[in-house]
Amino acid sequence: MNKIDILSKTDHTLLKQTATWEQIKQICDDGMKYQVASICIPPCFVKKAKDYVKDKLNICTVIGFPNGNTTTEVKVFETKDAITNGAEEIDMVINLGALKAKNYSYVENEIKEVKEACCGKVLKVIIETCLLTNEEKIKMCKIVTNAKADYIKTSTGFSIAGATFEDVQLMRKYVGKDVKVKAAGGIHSIEDAEKFIELGADRLGTSRLIKLLEE
Repeated sequence: MNKIDILSKTDHTLLKQTATWEQIKQICDDGMKYQVASICIPPCFVKKAKDYVKDKLNICTVIGFPNGNTTTEVKVFETKDAITNGAEEIDMVINLGALKAKNYSYVENEIKEVKEACCGKVLKVIIETCLLTNEEKIKMCKIVTNAKADYIKTSTGFSIAGATFEDVQLMRKYVGKDVKVKAAGGIHSIEDAEKFIELGADRLGTSRLIKLLEE
């Protein structure tokens, strides 16, 4: 698999709490140079980044991040604000407590409301696989499919672990045919990136890949 193929599936990411505009600007420059799928950045930088890149690069941002336990109304507001500011892609975190309590209708309805707020833009649903049982992961594959989100995503990268090969295989097996898979968090090497793609990941979320490929 060549470098262009890998980068075309990469969401080049900077979500650290201490991120500055100069660092985000560098992410934008790298993203445009290497023609990544998108850059994934904090909501507060979306408008400035969109003004900077114009239509040369897709802007992705995060909603309910990283814990997922804000109210549905807040997630919907965040989503509408991000879309207004120029985001083309939204990565939302589910309410993990609701899932653990088996309040599946809440989880599904929340995804549906955020999807509606996306106004046709791409929605990726972060399920934080490292905190779930396999049963819960399979249930989330079905919920994300029913809610008609565009992607199911493994991880925020801010919890106890990130994507694993096993989780991508499981998600690919149980998610609906119209739902894509994003592996994020802990992609440490080009070999890892290639393996995730081979196993069925349509997108990769990583802050390291461009630097690794340059080296």
